[in-house]
Amino acid sequence: MGRIAVVGAGLGGMAAAARLAVAGHEVTVYERGDTHGGAVRRYSRDGFAFDTGPGLLHLPAVYRDLFVKTGRERLEDLVDLVQVPVTARHVFQDGTGVTLPNASRGKVVAALDDGLGAGAGERWAQLLTRAREAWEACRRPLLEEPLREEPTSRGVLVQDGAYPALRGRGLSRLSRLLKARGAPRTTLAEVAEDELRDPRLAAMLCGGVRAHGLDPARTPAGAAMLAYIEDSFGTWYVRGGGMRALADALHERCRQRRVAFRFGCEVAAVREKDGRTAGLELADGTAVDADVVLAGGGPAAPGGPADTGAGAARLTVLLALRGARPQGTAHRTLVHGPPGPGGPLTVLRPDDPALRPDDAHETAVLSVPVPPGAVAGSAEAERLAERLLAAADEAGLGLGERLLWHEVRTPADNEAETGAPGGRVPPPSLPGGGGAFLRPPNQAPLPGLYAVGGWSHPGGGPAAAGMSGAMAAGLVQDPDWRGSV
Repeated sequence: MGRIAVVGAGLGGMAAAARLAVAGHEVTVYERGDTHGGAVRRYSRDGFAFDTGPGLLHLPAVYRDLFVKTGRERLEDLVDLVQVPVTARHVFQDGTGVTLPNASRGKVVAALDDGLGAGAGERWAQLLTRAREAWEACRRPLLEEPLREEPTSRGVLVQDGAYPALRGRGLSRLSRLLKARGAPRTTLAEVAEDELRDPRLAAMLCGGVRAHGLDPARTPAGAAMLAYIEDSFGTWYVRGGGMRALADALHERCRQRRVAFRFGCEVAAVREKDGRTAGLELADGTAVDADVVLAGGGPAAPGGPADTGAGAARLTVLLALRGARPQGTAHRTLVHGPPGPGGPLTVLRPDDPALRPDDAHETAVLSVPVPPGAVAGSAEAERLAERLLAAADEAGLGLGERLLWHEVRTPADNEAETGAPGGRVPPPSLPGGGGAFLRPPNQAPLPGLYAVGGWSHPGGGPAAAGMSGAMAAGLVQDPDWRGSV
């Protein structure tokens, strides 16, 4: 049995801690804040409650596997995990809109034809079929195996050929010319233009990466698999408390497995002895002995992964609304603006009694990516919040007239809570681009030191954070571990 210290009580750190505790290790989690969950937090006031981090879950199988392998109770025994009926409502700059049913390709095709014109659904379906090829080529090395520095192990993740080339049609002259000159594979923006041939469909495809602060004109075409994942595996919500309820369940599972938590305990450095990890030095000068350290606090944390500069920050506005949630309201609405690197406005309106004082009220969360460190003061934050609320109302959501109060959360708030530089939120890892869109490996160069969480492989998002914990735990048990999930 080894002594293992985990820095940070985020989803990735707790996922690794639970797995390692079940394997018989003595695990202690050191968290500088006063609670668990990392970026998965809750804001409560006057009977209203809000997820302040991610509000939805994709690939729930990651957490189903975690709970099955760390205890008798399944994930669904502990939280009410539900598939939302509508993936998203998309509202476009020209005033048109379309509502996409969740995880039903046939219904999605019909909805697109009805909302955007005949043929739109088929073009979208064909793109998703091609995105499936990228997913099948990349799924295991991207999400289920440790990332190693040897070129053979990185394989298709570094190459730009994951997304299949169009055969004999549709590629622009510029794309063909660039490929003939050996330039990188088609970008997501090129795919959207060449294959979808409708700016609204292009906004749907590119909005997924813009929401992460990525520019579709620079993002590899393999990012199309994000749309495929959502279409094929569905979008999920934890009813009865939101995503924070998932973090609570994971924290309780860790406690049941005798993982120790030390909150309000800042780590100053990772100790090294004889060329390997020896433990931690706390901010108060205390030395902690450990055989293994898992760093889950991100690039700013001691022992954290190298800072690749990835990730945008977010401005989030929490809305307390009078009046019942209208029947048929989409859980998520994306309001698409002008083309460019800026992200769409995301509006989350969960149908969850646990988040409102009664059924005569409703909660909503507005969010948009912003540059790291942006929004210098409260006056600027309030101006941006007003603009976001106005944009939501211009899209027909009618929130402003029902507003009781609002709370603005800036990148500075996120930085204060998570330590992320500039309040950045880690984007998902993506194949292609010569490996520029991958996160650092879980196994650090210093023996006995590992990285977990969204800033390490396989990137940002609740599912990927859970997978990082599985990978780090596997590597602690066996340095040659190649993945088993």
